[in-house]
Amino acid sequence: MVDLDWKTKMIGSEISNKSPKFSNKLQITITPLKLRLAELAAASESSCSAYEQYLRLPELWKLWEATEFPEWKNESVLKPAFTGLEITFRFISTVMSDARPYVNRREWRRRIEALAMSEIEFIAQLCEDDEDDGQTRATIPIVDLSCSAGALAPTNSSAEVWKMADDTVVVNHVSEESLLPRLATWHKFEDVTRKIQYGIECQMQGCPYTLGLGEPNLSGKPSLNYDLICKPTAVHALKRCPIDDVEAKNLENRTLYSTHQVLESWIRVAKELLARIGDEIDSRSYEKAASHCWLLEKVWSILIQIEDLHLLMDPDDFLQLKNQLMIKATSDSELFCFRSRELVEVTKSSKDLKHSVPAVLEVEVDPTGGPRIQNAAMELYRRKEEFEKIHLLQAMQAVEGAVKRFYFCYKQVVAVVMGSLEAKANVESGDLLSQIFLEPTYFPSLDAAKTFLGDRWSHDGLRR
Repeated sequence: MVDLDWKTKMIGSEISNKSPKFSNKLQITITPLKLRLAELAAASESSCSAYEQYLRLPELWKLWEATEFPEWKNESVLKPAFTGLEITFRFISTVMSDARPYVNRREWRRRIEALAMSEIEFIAQLCEDDEDDGQTRATIPIVDLSCSAGALAPTNSSAEVWKMADDTVVVNHVSEESLLPRLATWHKFEDVTRKIQYGIECQMQGCPYTLGLGEPNLSGKPSLNYDLICKPTAVHALKRCPIDDVEAKNLENRTLYSTHQVLESWIRVAKELLARIGDEIDSRSYEKAASHCWLLEKVWSILIQIEDLHLLMDPDDFLQLKNQLMIKATSDSELFCFRSRELVEVTKSSKDLKHSVPAVLEVEVDPTGGPRIQNAAMELYRRKEEFEKIHLLQAMQAVEGAVKRFYFCYKQVVAVVMGSLEAKANVESGDLLSQIFLEPTYFPSLDAAKTFLGDRWSHDGLRR
């Protein structure tokens, strides 16, 4: 039997004869989540190696790690970004040419077009930041043919000569190796490629150069040396997975393979950004660190877009391919996402940004557990003098939100694509995915600082 009078009895037994004294101090009680904490770790060595060989990652890593432009600081960041963009162009061709009649080509086209736009936006923002920084300005490799006065080399068939209104002669260079300009010449791909090229034109307005991928280039700006930086021919040479018989039996392998090659490209971008952020915090370049933190948050959003592409894969074909590739999670750490060592590393590094907070606030952690960091953060927010530090701390918390969104969205994608059993939806069993997006804030001192600052303003408002 349920005792419906329990509340009355409990209140009666707890009433004191003394009048209660109310305090103006904010009292917060946080009930901790009862989760079996498990350490985030990559899958087994064999699973990770199989994943890397399937995607031909060692060959991609070799392309990204080759240092060819010593004076160009962003080479390690933009190389994998351009690779991801170029594979996205190939993705357009793969999806639009898919012979299966039941493929949702319309939604595939929209999703890939949106992904390409996000990638271009990131590249344009990073290029703008480069040009705003005196140390990195004018270091990116450029193909500037404006000085040729219209004389073209006989082998440079991708250059166009324009005569401007003031009789200025401009030579516009277009990539010879990228797939996008070639797709634009095909009627089947013309609509989507033109949208992407116009997107490049709009996003690169703030830069003194353009990408050279067939965009209108109405300003007659020089083009960066896309072919030299990205090496599209070498990238497209890796378009087939080493397991040829799987692709012959299941066409869904092409979409899965391309999806994860794009994913790994942007994971590498995140890895390089995190290294830059750490160096900038150490050198107290807080404005630059804040800018790169916001870019890191955008990369996590791009990763969500890429993972969502799994929703468009045919359920039967994908599950058959899953069986052919022997993809099965035997434990939390065997989930497909944790077979990417770099994703696990980037996740840990994003969480470890919390260790930079005392250095940014220029205080030491109180060994007794006192609110030293919290008080310093409140004072920083109140004074508004070192605003670049505020921007950095806000960006760090935005990265936390992006990381948790990624794993929350990934859990939903796995449930939709493979079934809820594969997603391990039972939180109490110690589900690692749920633990990541349900765990408490990475920045408890910043969280407490805003809570008490807000409480102080609410009391000040009441007194007025």
